[in-house]
Amino acid sequence: MSSLQESLDLIKRGTHEVLIEEELVEKLKSHFTDNKPLRIKAGFDPTAPDLHLGHTVLINKLRQFQDLGHEVLFLIGDFTGMIGDPTGKNTTRPALTRDDVIENARTYESQIYKILEPEKTLVLFNSSWMGEMNASDLVQLASRHTVARMLERDDFDKRYTNGQPIAIHEFLYPLIQGYDSVAMKADVELGGTDQKFNMLVGRDLQKQYGQKPQVVLSMPILEGLDGVQKMSKSLGNYIGINEPADEMFGKIMSISDELMWRYFELLSFRPMSEVETFQKQISEGANPRDIKFLLAEEIIERFHDKSAATQARENFIARFQKGAMPDDMPEVELQANDGVLAIANLLKGAGLTKSTSEAIRMIKQGAVRLDGERIEDTRLEISAGQTHVYQVGKRRFARISIK
Repeated sequence: MSSLQESLDLIKRGTHEVLIEEELVEKLKSHFTDNKPLRIKAGFDPTAPDLHLGHTVLINKLRQFQDLGHEVLFLIGDFTGMIGDPTGKNTTRPALTRDDVIENARTYESQIYKILEPEKTLVLFNSSWMGEMNASDLVQLASRHTVARMLERDDFDKRYTNGQPIAIHEFLYPLIQGYDSVAMKADVELGGTDQKFNMLVGRDLQKQYGQKPQVVLSMPILEGLDGVQKMSKSLGNYIGINEPADEMFGKIMSISDELMWRYFELLSFRPMSEVETFQKQISEGANPRDIKFLLAEEIIERFHDKSAATQARENFIARFQKGAMPDDMPEVELQANDGVLAIANLLKGAGLTKSTSEAIRMIKQGAVRLDGERIEDTRLEISAGQTHVYQVGKRRFARISIK
């Protein structure tokens, strides 16, 4: 069994903020004294059918709590999903239909057990308690918070200041998320940094309902392949956990050496002492590519299996290293116009060809590759937010990020 300090160190790994750490220590002490697991809550609105690695930052932390002997409450916000989370939005978000929510929720359940232990996971739906509320109950809940307090939330304040509409039902979202903590009797709630306000509402409501307030643990938002913007399907800079092993491997290998450490901290289950050893090895001359191999294999094995991870590595080596891909290729950032960049302009802008006409000619000759795959479409457009390795001929390479 881990000691109190070892437990605290693991819980704090990669976290942005713990509110309030002293309370977390007391809860952990009670766990050691009474051998009673803490109830760890994390909520997910089923707004899209597939999860990507950005979503797994929270799920990984839930697994760490499980490894420490605690109970995970995986909340699928099928009720709040029909409201639409207003966090970070400058317009009212369209609500999902009930059918959309249920279908997406099913896929979530099938994906989370690639990380979580089923026997230590309780999957809940907040429609279980919210669906039983009548109009009077909802009015009573709304009476526990003020408009002034809601406008303390940064995104609401900005929209109000800028004269952008805020629908009344959007104010209900933080209240319902907070009430979920009451209904679940959560000891700890995990969420992204953008969920801090909502999680603090949960603390406040628990106090009002006579419960001990939950500890709020906020996790950072994982940057996507571009290393700048958060991982998002809409930005095209994501790694889906259901993607083929070769595709996942290639995407992980495309991230910058600097971003690799962020991924190790938030996505890897290796001890930080081992990650620090990797950093020392690189400072002493080891090839960052070899360390990145270890990260890619670990993640592929988690979502596929060990043989798939090994094969993906061999396939990657066959495509790239045997093609004499240089270790010190230039990293280039290019600006997209209207969200896309034509392949010929990209190659010219990165200095891989002298002109767009040469770029088109090289594509027609089969001499241009994207992540090892030959490009045949001279009119191909690359969306902003993506990072890939491009090759022209046998010796011209560049890792190019589109902004």
